[in-house]
Amino acid sequence: MHGEYKVPGGKLVVVDLEVDDGLLKNVRVAGDFFLEPDEAILSIDAAIEGAPADTDAAGLKARIDAALPESATLFGFTTDSVAVAVRRALARATDWRDYDWQLIHEAPQSPALHMALDEVITTEVAAGRRPPTLRVWQWDAPAVIIGSFQSLRNEVDLAGAARHGAQVVRRISGGGAMFAEPRSTITYSLAVPEALVSGLSFADSYAYLDDWVLSALGDMGIKAWYQPLNDIATEVGKVAGAAQKRVVGPDGGAGAVLHHVTMSYDIDVDKMLDVLRIGKEKLSDKGTRSAKKRVDPLRRQTGLSRETVIERMIDSFRRRYGLTTGKVTDEEMARARELVRTKFQNDEWTARVP
Repeated sequence: MHGEYKVPGGKLVVVDLEVDDGLLKNVRVAGDFFLEPDEAILSIDAAIEGAPADTDAAGLKARIDAALPESATLFGFTTDSVAVAVRRALARATDWRDYDWQLIHEAPQSPALHMALDEVITTEVAAGRRPPTLRVWQWDAPAVIIGSFQSLRNEVDLAGAARHGAQVVRRISGGGAMFAEPRSTITYSLAVPEALVSGLSFADSYAYLDDWVLSALGDMGIKAWYQPLNDIATEVGKVAGAAQKRVVGPDGGAGAVLHHVTMSYDIDVDKMLDVLRIGKEKLSDKGTRSAKKRVDPLRRQTGLSRETVIERMIDSFRRRYGLTTGKVTDEEMARARELVRTKFQNDEWTARVP
C-alpha cells in the first residue's frame, strides 16, 4: 500500500507498507523533507512496524514520538504528517494527479443558481458521472450567503441587504456568513471524490484542499497560510474563508466533498457591516476590536486586477495537476434551475433557521 501527504506549506511525506495478519509490515517512510540525524528515519520506520492496522493517527503519532531520539530535528514535516500518510495508505487514498481535472468558468450567474450548481456538480462527482471539478464563480448580483445552520435574523440585516440590492441565500455547507459583490470577491468550488481526502481528519482536509491556492498566492508575492479551521490568512489579515459539505454516493457508497472558498479582492467593509450582523462575541473570538481589521483585500496586497488574479490561480492549478476546460451540461443546468425554484429561492430553505 502506498500513501502520500503533502504538508500544507511544507514537504511531501510518502509511506509504503504492507498489512500481514492485521499488522503493519515492511514500512518505509520517504519524502523530500529534512531530518537529522540520518538514522532517525530508521526509528520512524521501526515505530510503525508491527502496529495494528487499525491504529488511528493519534496512536501512530504517539509511537513515532516515543521512538525518536531527543536530538531528532524534523523540518518540513511532523510526526503527525507521517501518521496521516500511513492512514492514507491504509485507506488507499488517491492523489491530485490521479484525476483528469475539469475547469468550469462561465458567465455571471445568480447567487441562488451558484448554490444549486454546487449541489448538482458535487452530486455528479459522487456518482462518478463527472470528473473532479474546479468551478470559478462569476456573480451577477450582490449577495449575502449564510451557512447551512446559521440563524437568518441573527446573521443578516435584511433592511441593509435590501438597501444594497443584495440577495440573501443559504448554502448547503456550514460555516459563517459572507457578503459578495460581483467585482469585490473571488469565489471558487472544488468538487472532489472522497478518496482524495481519505485518511485525513475533517480539519486536515481543509488544509489539504487549500494548499494549491496558498502556492498560487505565493507566486503573486503573498505569503499566506491556512488558519484553522477554515480561514486563509496573511500577515496583514484574513483574505479568504472556506466551507465544506460531504455528499454521499449512490446506494450509500463513497461520495464526494464540496470545498468552496470566497476570497476578498476589494470588499467594501462598510457595506459588509451594513448587511451582516457581526457580533461582539465573534470579534472577540478573532482577537480584534474592529471587523474592518479582519479582512485585507487581495487588490491592495497584489496590485493586480481581479481578472489577473483569477487567471494566475487557474494557471497555478493547471501547472500542478492538469486542467481541461469544460462546462455545465444541459442536464446539470436543468437540475440546478429546478433546485433554484424548489429550494434556494424558497423561504422554507432560506429561513429554515429563522
